[in-house]
Amino acid sequence: MNSEELKSRTKKLAILIIHFVDKLQKNDSTTIIGKQIIRSSTSVAANYRAACRARSKADFINKLGIVEEEADETLFWLEMLIESEKVKKEDVASLFQELNEIVAIFSVSHKTAKANRYNKS
Repeated sequence: MNSEELKSRTKKLAILIIHFVDKLQKNDSTTIIGKQIIRSSTSVAANYRAACRARSKADFINKLGIVEEEADETLFWLEMLIESEKVKKEDVASLFQELNEIVAIFSVSHKTAKANRYNKS
């Protein structure tokens, strides 16, 4: 998967999360968690875009680390909604799968970038 495909995929995820949150039943807990999951999912897309424009390998590695953390945080908030029984896991299975895949992609990418940081390009 190339960088343009990942930019598109992370942006699409953020948009899906926004639509998902807009459909949640509104109460104190879903409002708070909804804001958090929107922040973290949009941060995945924004920070990956920034990583693609990094000024150095160190900057790229740092930004990829942020993307990985934000993706994992987004997964955390979705898990909180499931475990607090605000949503059913089967109703968000596709979001859950996509988040797990994105976390895995960026976890491996971050580790690879760190391992290759001293290679000449």
